[in-house]
Amino acid sequence: MDEQAGEQVDELRRELCEYGRRAAALGLVIGTSGNLSAREGDLVVVTPSGVALDRLRPEDCPVVDLEGHVVQGERKPSSETPMHLALYSATGARAVVHTHSVFATVVASTMTELPPIHYNALLLGGAVRVAPYATYGTPELARNVIAAIENRQAALMASHGAVTIGGGLEQAFEATRLLEWLCEVYVRALGVGRPAVLTEDQLTAVIERAFSG
Repeated sequence: MDEQAGEQVDELRRELCEYGRRAAALGLVIGTSGNLSAREGDLVVVTPSGVALDRLRPEDCPVVDLEGHVVQGERKPSSETPMHLALYSATGARAVVHTHSVFATVVASTMTELPPIHYNALLLGGAVRVAPYATYGTPELARNVIAAIENRQAALMASHGAVTIGGGLEQAFEATRLLEWLCEVYVRALGVGRPAVLTEDQLTAVIERAFSG
């Protein structure tokens, strides 16, 4: 790893700690649940296994290559690293955030998709699909998530949680916050009545409005 790459990796390690603390403070993760990663070229910095995200230090975050081999760091990478690497391979993402947030997990445990009851769902690509259940850390789970997130910035994982991608950690993290908000709105709306789902025509009108300035 040359000096410039080393500096960029060090910065990503610091960012993982920052967003890990934010995720914990917002209740998006509890204890050691959830994981984050960011890509720099052919290297991926990922949160370690068994360390609470609000206690991370930059040096705790291992660096792996695109095959998952550790190239720097003493700690074991997150058990979900295969899913992160599969997402980098299948998409143009530069960062991945995976959480077990409450409302996302509720929706992921009861539905096959989160319907667009608010136009902000368009910021994630539309209705958010729920990937079929598979054991964590397995190739099967990675395949299911890849299929569910196609043409989207987010996916839910049946009886598990949520995953978002972005061009950097900030974008991926904001997608996680938005997804949790959309899930909470939907769950709370169910307590009042039957939530109205926006039609394709209504969503198209929102897109046209946004591009018209």
